[in-house]
Amino acid sequence: MGFPITAYLSMIMKRLKKLTSRLTQSSTEAKPKSLYDIIGGEGVTRQLCETFYDVMENDPNAAELLAIHQEDMSLTRQKFFEFMSGWLGGPQLFVEKYGHPRLRARHLHVAIDDTMVTQWLYCMQRALKQTLPERQHQELIWSNIQPLAWHMKNQDSGSSDSQSRG
Repeated sequence: MGFPITAYLSMIMKRLKKLTSRLTQSSTEAKPKSLYDIIGGEGVTRQLCETFYDVMENDPNAAELLAIHQEDMSLTRQKFFEFMSGWLGGPQLFVEKYGHPRLRARHLHVAIDDTMVTQWLYCMQRALKQTLPERQHQELIWSNIQPLAWHMKNQDSGSSDSQSRG
């Protein structure tokens, strides 16, 4: 819990750039500049984010995670797309609108325990599989988003006093 989020996000972004570079080295064509470009840019990133929330809203395996969200998730969906756009190396839409993500600080009002993280990762894994046809792309995002998700944990298991839907 003592690892600063800015250092953590910086480390993840460097890792993503390095891995993206490896993916594009074999290509003789113009090299995409980011994972955002490699997976299909804005359209695919938006679809990934929409699918993530569709899974959360419709899959009973994510019921507790859904319960901590507001009834109308249109703004949440949009903010997630804006964050993921920048996280994947595309336009820094979230930063331009709201400043540094400070993800952990922005989520401290919500009790996030093992169950919440596991359900969030469940939704993301399903969204990746449904949205990205290339397994290599799925695995690249998955391997980098898991540590970020676990970094969001702010409660021990069983101590979650989750907010009800508002």
